[in-house]
Amino acid sequence: MFPLLLAAVYTHQFTRVILLPGFPAVDSFLDFVLPASLVQSVSFGATEAGTELARDIENGFFDRLRASPCMRLPLLLGRLGGAVVVAAVKGVLIIAIFLLFGAEIAGGPAAAVVLVVAAVLLVIAIGGLGQMLAIFTGSQEAVNATFPLVFTSIFMSSAFFPTNLMSGWFREVAEANPVTWIIDPVRRLILEGWSWADVGQALVVPLVISVATVTMAVVALNRKLSSS
Repeated sequence: MFPLLLAAVYTHQFTRVILLPGFPAVDSFLDFVLPASLVQSVSFGATEAGTELARDIENGFFDRLRASPCMRLPLLLGRLGGAVVVAAVKGVLIIAIFLLFGAEIAGGPAAAVVLVVAAVLLVIAIGGLGQMLAIFTGSQEAVNATFPLVFTSIFMSSAFFPTNLMSGWFREVAEANPVTWIIDPVRRLILEGWSWADVGQALVVPLVISVATVTMAVVALNRKLSSS
């Protein structure tokens, strides 16, 4: 609900922002803020995969799992799989609500699918990071401490304002922010139409990050198992 409330407030409050020279051509700020609202929505539950793993470690359930005759990798992928399903449902719901209130997607249904897939990959990236911290620390608090970082990174990106109209250190941070690298191409798909180059960037960036974080989580799990 929180991302939807923010979108409603911003769309009403920033009606004149879209008239600024250099602002992307849009009929409504609602179109511009769609990717940000979706990414923000799925990020709220992205750390759950790590939090739940840390909870299992704290209460001893993880020790019983790893002592059972099962493969070790599903101990991580199962939690991530749950987070992916929840993120996909959230993504479809957010897009449906935006369309209901008049948002338009120039790239059509295919662009909407790319937006959901990019958001899901971002959830995997954050979830993998959370699981790595869970394995290293075994603490739910340590995993939850990553949420402010994720939440802040969304606001310090191009999620709610284009970087070409920013200035100073904030612009430099936003342009170097991986969230910007994901949101910008997806936003172009929504506002300008289909582009294979934008599709590639929108999917490859979160895919690379997710592969890196999940790999680190797997390495951390193997080290933990080999040392115990």
